[in-house]
Amino acid sequence: MPSDSHERRFHGDADRLRSPERLALLEVDRVVASSLQGLSVARVLDVGTGTGIFAEAFQAEGLKVSAIDVNPTLLEKAQSQLPSVAFKIGQAEDIPFADDSFDLVFLGHVLHETDDPLKALKEAKRVAVGRVVVLEWPYRDEEHGPPIEHRLKPEVVSDMADRAGLVRFEHLPLNHMDLYRMSVTP
Repeated sequence: MPSDSHERRFHGDADRLRSPERLALLEVDRVVASSLQGLSVARVLDVGTGTGIFAEAFQAEGLKVSAIDVNPTLLEKAQSQLPSVAFKIGQAEDIPFADDSFDLVFLGHVLHETDDPLKALKEAKRVAVGRVVVLEWPYRDEEHGPPIEHRLKPEVVSDMADRAGLVRFEHLPLNHMDLYRMSVTP
């Protein structure tokens, strides 16, 4: 597993992840609705869950949610708030679940933090049977989020999705985020 000192990984205060200002930028309800739109979903994996913001939102939709993160401190906080979610230590490039385990695999603000984003998408495809959804900061210099050099251009995400074998790539620009939906099968 990569070192916790990896430069792109989140190292800030866990409470900052749930600040009202950040939650407003995330458009959580819109992201969840767009992620689920047109898909029959019972099981969701939240990759890079952090404090469990999206795990909580998917669970509120009545879905069975599992979640992974490389940061045990963040997982501990998430588990304390969401005791019925199955949390595990794990990284996006080596998801600790069997093939075809989830209807939807969600990567919220994690793809740009991975050591190997293409491998992360291949892993997401491996454990998904329906859809892979990626939420990322838009590729522009902003006050919030990572520096521009860590952000992913839409065409880069599209190319990686294609190379990972994902199909029906959709880029949905939101007010403050970019949402990408990809199917596992045509």
